[in-house]
Amino acid sequence: MHRLTRSQLAVYVAAALAIALLGARYLRDTRASQPPGGRPVAVRVDAGAGSQGFAVVQVAGEVRRPGVYRVPAGQRVNDAVRMAGGATARAELAGVNLAAKVEDGRQVIVPAQAAVAGAVASDAPSAASAAASSGAGGAPLNLNTATEQQLDELDGVGPATARTIIAYRRQHGGFRSVSELDQVPGIGPKRLAALKDLLSV
Repeated sequence: MHRLTRSQLAVYVAAALAIALLGARYLRDTRASQPPGGRPVAVRVDAGAGSQGFAVVQVAGEVRRPGVYRVPAGQRVNDAVRMAGGATARAELAGVNLAAKVEDGRQVIVPAQAAVAGAVASDAPSAASAAASSGAGGAPLNLNTATEQQLDELDGVGPATARTIIAYRRQHGGFRSVSELDQVPGIGPKRLAALKDLLSV
């Protein structure tokens, strides 16, 4: 059997010590790179963080599938009407601003041709509009189907305010409540209080 010399034995011992030191250093570095508990950290990435979000709108009136729809933000009223199955044959799309952007919580109302035609059939004030303007009986005037002339006949409105109400209605896809009139320029709390019982949605 070959016997190791003293110099060979010293080389082997030095090599063993070097390997042991390298192994201990590797274990120390590995443990230092791990969080407490020795488990890797799971990083959660929100896939939707870059999305633009959605708007929830109600589409009513002369559409094939009236209801509440979730529309991607930035889309137009026309897109919401399409999601509701499109307009029916009786719809009067001229009464809706299809190019307006959808807004969360809004109601889009597509009126019927008969309602619009009946509202503009005569230049003379109808009995219903006269009653509404005087406040003495009759059905309240619908803010979402009323013509500019009918609004003009209401006490305290006038032509300029009537045009502003129509513009606001087209821009926002209709009124959700009579109280929303306070968002229309030119209508303050006193005028709103005087009109509240004469209007409906």
